Amino acid sequence: STSAVCEDVETGVHLDPAIKEVQYNPTYETMFAPEFGPENPFRTQQMAAPRNMLSGYAEPAHINDFMFEQQRRTFVTYGYALDPSIDNPEVATKYIGSVEEAEKNQGLTVFETGQKKIEKRKKFKENDASNIDGFLGPWAKYVDEKEVAKPSEEEQKELDEITAKRQKRGKLEDDKPGEEKTILHVKEMYDYQGRSYLHVPQDVGVNLRSTMPPEKCYLPKKQIHVWSGHTKGVSAVRLFPLSGHMLLSCSMDCKIKLWEVYGDRRCLRTFIGHGKAVRDICFNNAGTRFLSAAYDRYIKLWDTETGQCISRFTNRKVPYCVKFNPDEDKQNLFVAGMSDKKIVQWDIRSGEIVQEYDRHLGAVNTIVFVDENRRFVSTSDDKSLRVWECMGPSS
Repeated sequence: STSAVCEDVETGVHLDPAIKEVQYNPTYETMFAPEFGPENPFRTQQMAAPRNMLSGYAEPAHINDFMFEQQRRTFVTYGYALDPSIDNPEVATKYIGSVEEAEKNQGLTVFETGQKKIEKRKKFKENDASNIDGFLGPWAKYVDEKEVAKPSEEEQKELDEITAKRQKRGKLEDDKPGEEKTILHVKEMYDYQGRSYLHVPQDVGVNLRSTMPPEKCYLPKKQIHVWSGHTKGVSAVRLFPLSGHMLLSCSMDCKIKLWEVYGDRRCLRTFIGHGKAVRDICFNNAGTRFLSAAYDRYIKLWDTETGQCISRFTNRKVPYCVKFNPDEDKQNLFVAGMSDKKIVQWDIRSGEIVQEYDRHLGAVNTIVFVDENRRFVSTSDDKSLRVWECMGPSS
């Protein structure tokens, strides 16, 4: 009975798996005995192994920062690195990744200055200077050098046809100004008193005829209305002069639309006539006419009431901005900032260019009249603002 008790005591010693320090020397059987508790018969050997994280057992290890970074950069640059496996006895000589590249470079790392072998392109050799006709010297061609081959007759014919079509298409697009037309979106153009939509309304609760500014002005706090009708981005919006009871918008869909600001806020009229996106618009002082500038290289003068296109202006360059001269006695003049770094002034009555301003070094983007309309300021892609004296057709 005494031996049985001793045996029970000896085999009954169990170590806590979470213990970090042991005060005596346990046997091998005690150290690697299975954990106390019920065993799950469905757990695989991998699942039954001790784990301190979801994917396995992580142990702290010291890695030299320089060596780690050396191998990481070598792998990124050359495609190979030393095998980091601890169980590998050839840890200092075995590589992972591009093993062929490692053997070729003899295990060169990014921090080592060993010279890599660069294969030079071979040249035809004929260095005998006495051979006048056959001497090549440093001007010899490479063995694998390819000369540009001339296209065959059939290929050249196809290329000529494609080039001719492109030129013809571009010429047709440039020469055709585009057919102008207009669409009236309201049932009747005139009311019972014979007034068109140009007439300033008096029943909107606001005195639109007043020239005095309001006593108090407030920042807008909420959205009142959204005008939707354009199918592409809107490039410019202009309010009707003085009263502001109408809104003119131009868009990348090549159309210009006139909208009501008060009342039902309907779309009143659509102006169609540009072949490409419309960049800018500008009313005259009375609002009876407006100018439109588009990427089809045309500036067009429209009648706001009837939708008729009155005139077309072009100098074969793309206009980026357009402005009427604000003076009442110079409403026949307008200026346009062009893509060729110039500001061009036209006379509506003659349809001819009467003045050019050409000191900008880039395309002209905006024009603003200042100093009682005696001067105007322009901005350009050359990152400069320039102030110009406003010149008349005869001055």
